[in-house]
Amino acid sequence: MTENRNWLDNVRRIHFIGIGGSGMSPLAEILHAKGYQLSGSDNNESDNLTRIRSLGIPVVMGHHPENVAGADLVVYTAAIPADNPELMAAADRGIPTLERAILLGWISRQFGNTIAVAGTHGKTTSSSMLSQVLLEAGTDPSIFIGGRLPAINANGHAGTNDTMVCEACEFKDHYLEMTPAVSIILNVDADHLDYFGDLAGVIRSFANFAAQTTGHVIYNADDPNTVAAVKDVPAEKLISFGTTDGCDWQAKNVTTVRGSYGKYDLYCKGEFLHTVELGVPGAHNVLNSLGVAAAASLCGIDAATIAAGILAFHGAGRRFEFLGTYAGVTVADDYAHHPTEIAATLDAAKKLEHNRVWAIHQPFTFSRTARHLDDFAQVLDTADVAVISDIMGSREVNEWGVHTKQMTDRMKHGVYLPTFTEIAAYVADRVQPGDLVITMGGGDVYKCARMIIALLKEKE
Repeated sequence: MTENRNWLDNVRRIHFIGIGGSGMSPLAEILHAKGYQLSGSDNNESDNLTRIRSLGIPVVMGHHPENVAGADLVVYTAAIPADNPELMAAADRGIPTLERAILLGWISRQFGNTIAVAGTHGKTTSSSMLSQVLLEAGTDPSIFIGGRLPAINANGHAGTNDTMVCEACEFKDHYLEMTPAVSIILNVDADHLDYFGDLAGVIRSFANFAAQTTGHVIYNADDPNTVAAVKDVPAEKLISFGTTDGCDWQAKNVTTVRGSYGKYDLYCKGEFLHTVELGVPGAHNVLNSLGVAAAASLCGIDAATIAAGILAFHGAGRRFEFLGTYAGVTVADDYAHHPTEIAATLDAAKKLEHNRVWAIHQPFTFSRTARHLDDFAQVLDTADVAVISDIMGSREVNEWGVHTKQMTDRMKHGVYLPTFTEIAAYVADRVQPGDLVITMGGGDVYKCARMIIALLKEKE
């Protein structure tokens, strides 16, 4: 962990390389609200850039040495290569540079009650749900999340109290820059194995994160990997949640309403508190909401208010986000980019009242696709039709020789089409009223959803 020095001493203007990233834009929003002068650059247009520009923050497309002129600090992400022209220009001009995770860790330590939401899956949904609960309760926390929260129409918010809700990402151990007052560990699964090596390495990382929590560690007792990660945390710091007896926070009498929306009786230490109904679909969100309830209770929120806030939360941007119904076809978008996440999303989708479920998937990173190729094929084949694009490599070079066709060749219902243009035309020509089309992936597959919507509108 980096030392807790004041990184923003004598800093007025901050330049962000890749300001549109999900981990960059909320930091920019918070610092902008605190009065810092910001600028940014990026290579791809996105909704986040539209939001950043609406705040009056100038953004330049492309990375150029002159973009850092006048900056007192340059912020970058781990995905930015060392030979990036803006990073090199900052070094030549003696401008301090700071990796995004270090800056986030420093900002999070400026709050006495930082609640860090961690887990291989569900971080954005759960941190957004917790933010919604606290906002509905009339509090004003600072917020750092990886998706747009409709209640604030942003990924980030600079609040007025001492609480910060912060999504804590395990990628390359970035969350170890944090020392939160409270942490939530939703689940631990095999991901980012190009860095961690194996599942045991992932569990060790989460154990280190739990050890750095200064107060309570709220953990999913239904998940054996999470239980393994917190086994050395002192018992007095642990707060468990789950559906099994013995959990501090337990969901009993779990049912589903409206197809795939969870409903249950909330208990704490054996005492019934309130009936909870979720505003987002999927059985996995029952567990996510239990972690949220435990954290909100630590903030002094009563059970009725917690339940109302959970019901009022209808999802974050790109987390099973319903985009509308066009020509009788419902279109949704989701960030799912790991087999476990895709399985949960499609399970929820199939329980809704639609004729057929179309899964439109953009594989994200070559390493993840290669390591989980069989799993991706298996879970995507649970859709009625799965249409899969070329792999978005992001920060990676394809050292594995992996290709989407290797996935669809393993599937009964898989169709490979390289581009979003081809996929949109294929889907729009074949969908029928009553179908659900859901785009999924960690890249920019949401653009394909918009293309499909545009073609469906022509049919109306």
